[in-house]
Amino acid sequence: MGREVDRRKDLGGSLPVENVQALASKNLKDVPSRYIRPQVQFDEVSIDESLHIPVIDMSKLVADQLGQQDELAKLHLACKEWGFFLLINHGVLGEAIKNMKRDLQEFFKLPLEEKMACAQTANNIEGYGQAFVISEEQKLDWGDMLFLLPNPISQRNMRFWPANPTSFRTTLDKYSSELQRVALSLLRSMAVNLGVDPEELANLYKDVQGIRMNYYPPCMQANKVMGLTPHSDATGLTLLLQVNEVQGLQIKKNGKWVPIKPIPGAFIVNVGDIIEQIMSNGEYKSIEHRAVVNQEKERLSIAAFHSPNLDAMVGPLPDLVKEKGAKYKSITNEEYLRLVITSKLDGKSFLDDMKLGE
Repeated sequence: MGREVDRRKDLGGSLPVENVQALASKNLKDVPSRYIRPQVQFDEVSIDESLHIPVIDMSKLVADQLGQQDELAKLHLACKEWGFFLLINHGVLGEAIKNMKRDLQEFFKLPLEEKMACAQTANNIEGYGQAFVISEEQKLDWGDMLFLLPNPISQRNMRFWPANPTSFRTTLDKYSSELQRVALSLLRSMAVNLGVDPEELANLYKDVQGIRMNYYPPCMQANKVMGLTPHSDATGLTLLLQVNEVQGLQIKKNGKWVPIKPIPGAFIVNVGDIIEQIMSNGEYKSIEHRAVVNQEKERLSIAAFHSPNLDAMVGPLPDLVKEKGAKYKSITNEEYLRLVITSKLDGKSFLDDMKLGE
């Protein structure tokens, strides 16, 4: 067990930077220059009200009944053309979601010194702090995070799990297991659509889950900062929950940023780079997205990332390369994650580096 913990700890971390929530509380007239991105105010945001990401009904995906094939076809199209979809009727109890939202909001209300009890340590991505800060010069995101690795359960590092609120650990344990179940079910459906063995694929993902809890403070210069830099998720499958009513997620579609309007109780699901590679050899798409901030209100969200086991190979599945050949390199997930964690967010540049030459 110790060997596995050491492997995860050595994957890399982020440089420490100032706490944004504390910075925002100072009511500064001018935001520090490291957060200012003048180009943000010129980005084109779509106002087309007809652009809505697909809605997938999970109860139809898993039931052997009339309508299953239609829903599988909708899922296949969503993964190919959007890389994002809203998931309804997922089976996660409303109480588990409500408790997770409540406890996370309580955590971020704590004084900074109490939150810092869960602070990241050197060369470790887990804990309270930042991610993907690799230089003293790069622009910073207007947000803080608490990142935890709930799975595999035997490798949990409770040093980073908040003890306050007192229900937090039990709440996250329940929420984590519920989302792991949903993710594995979705992966099986995707495997069916791609013509690969559903259980073989699900087994690759059964043990690795990371949960990133985001806090984006309000900002007087909201049109000049970024909550989360544009990127595609480097992991396999992400399930996002919007914690409060403030919207901020935008995806890139046809060269424009499209705001995502969540459905109450639904998860926002997106395909990650690993699925674009390891599952579909490029048939499914991981889409660039970003988080913007609000001028007056804080925004909170919870992203659950699901990845293959550390020893798994990240690369096209053999069944999908027989006719067209592999479009991506194959490396171990441990090596892949080390490269991801020690890189800064930069659109889809990381995935581009994984492509094989023509």
